[in-house]
Amino acid sequence: MTSPVEAETMMAVVVEGGRGPASALSAQPIPRPSPGPGQILIRVRAAGVNRPDIIQRLGMYPPPPGAPDTLGLEVAGEVAVGAGRWKTGDRVCALLGGGGYAEYAVCDARHALPIPADLDFVQAAGLPETVFTVFANVFEHGSLKAGETLLVHGATSGIGVTAIQMAKAAGAKVIATARGAAKAQAALRLGADVAVDVTTQDFADIAKAEGGVDVALDMVGGDYFARTLDVLKTGGRIVYIASQGGAEITVPVFRIMQKRATITGSTLRPRDADEKARLAAAVEATAWPWIATGKVAPPVDRTFPLDQAAAAHAHLESGAHVGKVILTVE
Repeated sequence: MTSPVEAETMMAVVVEGGRGPASALSAQPIPRPSPGPGQILIRVRAAGVNRPDIIQRLGMYPPPPGAPDTLGLEVAGEVAVGAGRWKTGDRVCALLGGGGYAEYAVCDARHALPIPADLDFVQAAGLPETVFTVFANVFEHGSLKAGETLLVHGATSGIGVTAIQMAKAAGAKVIATARGAAKAQAALRLGADVAVDVTTQDFADIAKAEGGVDVALDMVGGDYFARTLDVLKTGGRIVYIASQGGAEITVPVFRIMQKRATITGSTLRPRDADEKARLAAAVEATAWPWIATGKVAPPVDRTFPLDQAAAAHAHLESGAHVGKVILTVE
């Protein structure tokens, strides 16, 4: 009898036609991947759903060379074939270049981290993409320190809720922006010191009244830039991770000079394997203890079975979520 690991196929989510709306997603049998040197094979139990998956589904975010064409940037499950520090049966969550919406996934052994004892697979599946992104952008590029103030735009997204909790765990003050009173209240419950409903309030006025900000994590862009720069303290840093409100900004050079401001940003997926391994080690050393002790516990908004990936994408696109959206894999 053939074992699951020896099976030649597995169920995975594919985009019919190569690109399209959420309804183009369906679960179909595809060849099961085999791990190469230095890689592990993971029996996936849950996979995070992220906005970059939507952008890839629309045909605007191709996977990096060597990565699977299928969606999915983070998973949690058991090691089916070990390598490096991992042996069969170990519970891990991992950052992927793609292929997470499936029964099995392969990844560089250095890009996996142990699941903290008190977390289940669903909770763990929502960690790698968001924690790695926040750590790289807020703490490395943004150099956030204890006692400083972080402004988080899009505070109830998967990235936003993680940024709030990680910044508070590091001893920073957090000002969060969200669309709607309910989302602003959710940001406060997650630990934000101040939450702004941008549908009725001007975040710049409130941030100024709070003394300004040292670091801004911005996934909006567009017309948010001028007001974010306005509330930035001298020597402050604006870090871009997306541009949902517009990809073009007008940069007032003299104002940047006056404030000695830094405007930066990054993407995670295109980084090479060694850089991701370095980042994983830094995350494990600094952020993983916060997760193990419960200081960082990003909420899961909803779960969907693997064969309902279309509904999961539609839910994420609606903007109704607070926290992570997760696919579960039987």
